[in-house]
Amino acid sequence: MAGLEQYQAKRDFRKTTEPTGKVSRAGKKAGGIFVIHKHAATRLHYDLRLEHDGVLWSWAVTRGPSLDPHEKRLAVHVEDHPIDYAPFEGTIPKGEYGGGSVIVWDEGTWMPETDPAKAMKKGHIGFELKGHKLHGRWHLVRLKSRSGEKRDNWLLIKSDDAAARPGEDILKEQPKSVKSGLTVEEVAEGKTAKGKKAEVWHSNKPAAGKAKAGHAKRLGFIEPSLATLQKDAPSGEEWLHEVKFDGYRMQGQLAGSEVRLLTRAGLDWTGKFDGPVTAALASLKCRDAIIDGEVVVLADSGVSSFALLQADLSARRADRFVFYVFDLMRLNGQDLRSEPLVERKQALAELLGDQSEQSALRFSDHFAEPGKVMLQHVCRMGLEGVVSKRADAPYRSGRGLTWVKSKCTLRQEFVVGGYLPSDKTGRGLRSLLVGYHEGGKLHYAGRVGTGFSGKVAADLKKRLDDLKAKASPFSAAVPKGKGLVWVEPELVGEVEFRSWTSDRIIRHASFQGLREDKPAEEVVQEKPKQATGKAGSNPKADGAKAAPRATSAATAKTSVKLSHPNKLLWPDEKISKQGLLDHYALVWPRMEQFVVNRPLSLVRAPDGIGGPRFFQKHASAGMHDKILRMKDPTDGEEILFIRDFDGLAALVQYGVVEVHIWGCTVDELEKPDQIIFDLDPDEGVDVKAVREAALDIRARLDELALPNLVKTSGGKGYHVVVPLKPSADWEEAKTFAHDFARALEQAAPDRYTATLSKKARTGKIFVDYLRNGRGSTTVAPYSSRAKKGATVSMPLTWAEIEAGLAPNAFAIGDKASLKQLSQADPWADFFKLGKLLKRG
Repeated sequence: MAGLEQYQAKRDFRKTTEPTGKVSRAGKKAGGIFVIHKHAATRLHYDLRLEHDGVLWSWAVTRGPSLDPHEKRLAVHVEDHPIDYAPFEGTIPKGEYGGGSVIVWDEGTWMPETDPAKAMKKGHIGFELKGHKLHGRWHLVRLKSRSGEKRDNWLLIKSDDAAARPGEDILKEQPKSVKSGLTVEEVAEGKTAKGKKAEVWHSNKPAAGKAKAGHAKRLGFIEPSLATLQKDAPSGEEWLHEVKFDGYRMQGQLAGSEVRLLTRAGLDWTGKFDGPVTAALASLKCRDAIIDGEVVVLADSGVSSFALLQADLSARRADRFVFYVFDLMRLNGQDLRSEPLVERKQALAELLGDQSEQSALRFSDHFAEPGKVMLQHVCRMGLEGVVSKRADAPYRSGRGLTWVKSKCTLRQEFVVGGYLPSDKTGRGLRSLLVGYHEGGKLHYAGRVGTGFSGKVAADLKKRLDDLKAKASPFSAAVPKGKGLVWVEPELVGEVEFRSWTSDRIIRHASFQGLREDKPAEEVVQEKPKQATGKAGSNPKADGAKAAPRATSAATAKTSVKLSHPNKLLWPDEKISKQGLLDHYALVWPRMEQFVVNRPLSLVRAPDGIGGPRFFQKHASAGMHDKILRMKDPTDGEEILFIRDFDGLAALVQYGVVEVHIWGCTVDELEKPDQIIFDLDPDEGVDVKAVREAALDIRARLDELALPNLVKTSGGKGYHVVVPLKPSADWEEAKTFAHDFARALEQAAPDRYTATLSKKARTGKIFVDYLRNGRGSTTVAPYSSRAKKGATVSMPLTWAEIEAGLAPNAFAIGDKASLKQLSQADPWADFFKLGKLLKRG
């Protein structure tokens, strides 16, 4: 039987305002309320309290709860507390038991996995928490007592589930009370919440009530979702990839007529960015909204520049700020965080409407290309890196594995612990001494001696001089220099560098600017985790044995000379650059009509498919003059195309292993001449079901009197293609494809889905209609694929599909391909079959 004798015996209720309490007789139901008090007693700790049998079981968690499953936190079992202790906040007088200030750091409900009394006796309590800050499954495990030890020691451990956040410190990220909104320090100072309860967001719970325009209730801050650093961008079709911006992460909030911009820590920086950005947000047509994005300043090259952003903030210049937005957490009173990312982004795009390219508010578009290809592409453009996000994931606050970041160069924040003054007149600084936190200490990470402009150096030195200290803040000895000045470790700088040494010192470091949006105590060494996608094998060296030619009777010739023709592009299959060119020479009479005078996107693998791959849509330096270019009238970017076999040979020379095409010609950019349905099965779906899907699509297109042809993808699906007379525009073509895919899904929802998210595709075939938008591409007929087996996307007859040909049945130079090419061309009259697209 639970009791409160120990609790009451330890307290003098004439001096403390804690409740005297009594055992509740509400019943013995499993679970109930839970509360975590943050308690600044002799030592700061957190008290976990779980309702059971009329009292609150209590543990003093010395270092507080951690969302990292690898962190095991000591929890000392203490006396039971009364139920009415749960909402207690205040200061216990000094000298009394537990003297110090107390806040309600978190509260909610708990549910044990088994009978809690038996679990307590056994010494292992498994349970689930549903609070404001803590969620998911947890464990309390009793430690074996040592000889003479009086304390009942347990460990509090987070389960490795969807609510886990490895590497994050929620105690620092969310220090305030969920009851009053005060910190424990503010309670100690005697501050009160003046009767107002802090507004707290509950996961997956819509905000209630309707706000009147101009008089809306101020919205609560949502802790942002943060990306985990990985060495490589993840692969897989479930990932979307966005450009990583070099600016300040901001949360845009609209409530009636009020606009706010909050930093990732919840600080209100609206005044810093007031101007075109806030005006653009205020113009959005909605009652309220919470938008995630990043404020940047673009250099003349179009690349975001943190240095320019810092300069504009210092100069109080607002006309160059651009707010790139990439997520929508709330709209018109509805909490959208439980919706898949693709649906949130679609809602965001619709909210923004047709924003001008010169607008201060811009949609951050995403790409579904392979992550490694995307990363290589942005690195070549001089960008910082890629943020990859699970298309089907909800919005989760804090750092997790549904958002990952991959960087072109190493770059992170460091704490400034000292500096060397310049020995040159007017310079101010020679170098900064920087470090990072680990194990409660500041570790020295090296010196940063470049990246300072005159004004930046002068301003920074002035701020550092205000923080001068007598001793080094670093945990170990630091190489000294003439005039070395120590400073209090309060300023955080963004630093770009080449690499880490074996003793964790940064090399070739360049200062990028101060980060005033991140507290110094949160700066740690960023360590890339194992990438989610598959790692590629090492490419073979030049001069490897050449692959056998596909045929000795090539039907096309070229004046383009291959460098290193024997370099293996598919090492395992022994297919070289020359072998690929021989394949194209053989298929050119059939392939020509599908690639000539048509916008192209390219997948390049100069060192073979096991090495780095690049996805390229636009022109770059060093391209062969047989690879032609024209300006896209919509954005001024240079579109790539070829006019003859020399152009295709130049692509091979350029290391292109996949040729992707737009569904139009360069002469009719706004009028597609085909519609593509790409059948993409979920893992485990039998190939027979994919063939049946292709035949289903054929039957429905036949009913609409639309011509249709089929080809293998060279992967795990088929492409069903409808030739068109170029009359309808892209919007009409994509709408038709979308409606067609939805109709297929509605007719057989257990077999098909028209939704991109991975969750919707479980056990089904995704009918991908998204290839039919302007600028979207699909692999060209007869193109090679950057896949194991050196497969080819091969046009077929419907009879061959019915006979059971697999999506990856053909490869460069194999017997099946040679036999297929010896037969009549099934797509010879492709464009002659084209019909006008009619809606309705």
